[in-house]
Amino acid sequence: MADEAPKLIQIAPKGGEKKDGFNLVTERVVAVNPESKQLEVELLAYDGKTVVLDVAEEAQEDLKKIRVGDGATIRVVEENGKRIAKSFKIRSKDPNAAKADAMLLDLRDSHWLNRKYAAEVLGELKDPRAVDPLVAALNDEVGDVRQRAYDSLIKLGGPSVPSLIPLLVSEEDEVRQSATEILRKIGKPAVEPLATALTDADDRLKTRIMKVLDRMGYKPKTKDQPKAELPRLT
Repeated sequence: MADEAPKLIQIAPKGGEKKDGFNLVTERVVAVNPESKQLEVELLAYDGKTVVLDVAEEAQEDLKKIRVGDGATIRVVEENGKRIAKSFKIRSKDPNAAKADAMLLDLRDSHWLNRKYAAEVLGELKDPRAVDPLVAALNDEVGDVRQRAYDSLIKLGGPSVPSLIPLLVSEEDEVRQSATEILRKIGKPAVEPLATALTDADDRLKTRIMKVLDRMGYKPKTKDQPKAELPRLT
């Protein structure tokens, strides 16, 4: 967080009545700290300088939504020498990030068609935030939703692997089979995370991991091989 911040200038409509507080227009959110109820923003009008703001209780829900890299218009007041953010109007700089936010919500929608569409789009966007929600969607009650989640996890590739590995010992046959097939189809990006997971895996999970790696061409190390040999995948 920055130690010093530029002086804030009060903004009011031309010819209108001035109100307490300031409207800050920021190009980029630099840091978000929900625990300390603060955020740091880069200001458009101050050549990249940043300001740290405390966040009021009524804006805590907005603080959970804002992300590093977003732009925002923030309503700020000064209370007891502190700059307090009272509300946010978030402007995502990346239109794909905004679309992903909407799809992540729709993936929990009550209508299966919305969930199906969301699962498909999240794979196209390749937003890593979608991994765990898509893994959860492998248990969806609707087969079309499960299939779209399956396809999208393959498209997401490497980031999906850590969340899929525990499913190799799922009690649900379909989920276990889906995880196995997804990992195999991800291919080379899955090899190293799978090999690393062997270290802390119990015997049951270790057996499952080794079966997946064997099908992918992985050669386990032997006494004569100090390191495991990774497969050459094309």
